[in-house]
Amino acid sequence: MLQLRPFATLGHANHGWLDAHHHFSFAEYYDPERMHWGTLRVWNDDLIAAGSGFPPHPHRDMEIITYVREGAISHQDNLGNKGRTEAGDVQVMSAGTGIVHSEYNLEKVDTRIFQIWIIPERSGEAPSWGTRPFPKGERGEGFVTLASGREGDEQSLRIRSDARLVAATLKAGESAEYVLDSGRRGYLVPAKGLIEVNGVRAAARDGLAIEDESLLRVTALEDSEIVLVDVA
Repeated sequence: MLQLRPFATLGHANHGWLDAHHHFSFAEYYDPERMHWGTLRVWNDDLIAAGSGFPPHPHRDMEIITYVREGAISHQDNLGNKGRTEAGDVQVMSAGTGIVHSEYNLEKVDTRIFQIWIIPERSGEAPSWGTRPFPKGERGEGFVTLASGREGDEQSLRIRSDARLVAATLKAGESAEYVLDSGRRGYLVPAKGLIEVNGVRAAARDGLAIEDESLLRVTALEDSEIVLVDVA
């Protein structure tokens, strides 16, 4: 089953410096039908204005993945970590027992990100942060694993959950396949472009909630960038 969640139906909050669209209930947006998808708790589509950002604030017991679509985001936390993550790259923060961090757009252009929260399998562990470049031109064909807590994905950024974040960049007419193991769910969002997944068409920034599907065949109808989370 594939359930299309058009971009126009997402929760929305415009704070001036932050224009946020919520795939799931978050902050003042509440929809009892969109609380989570398996262990996927949050998928926010954020535009952060140039020279602004999130001031220091705390988190705990959550795996927080930031996928940068345009621009760059600069991270700093109370563990002493600092870093800048550019478009096409990913950063992962395991909040663990608690972390205080800031995320600023120090660029001269707006930054667009997907902020993805996944419920961890384990609590009470030390917080951590990491970033890794995944240049789009080096991804090759098909889906590439960017962050994962699953066995066999040790070369990716690690998270503390039985989940996987993958991405693909496809030219118009190209296709890629992804296998979902029995009992697992997927949530897929095209960062840009227009795609068809098992006969269902999705435009840029639409969401596709997926369950009871073993094989996903994704075809790009336009040049497209696709992000997919595989969760229990």
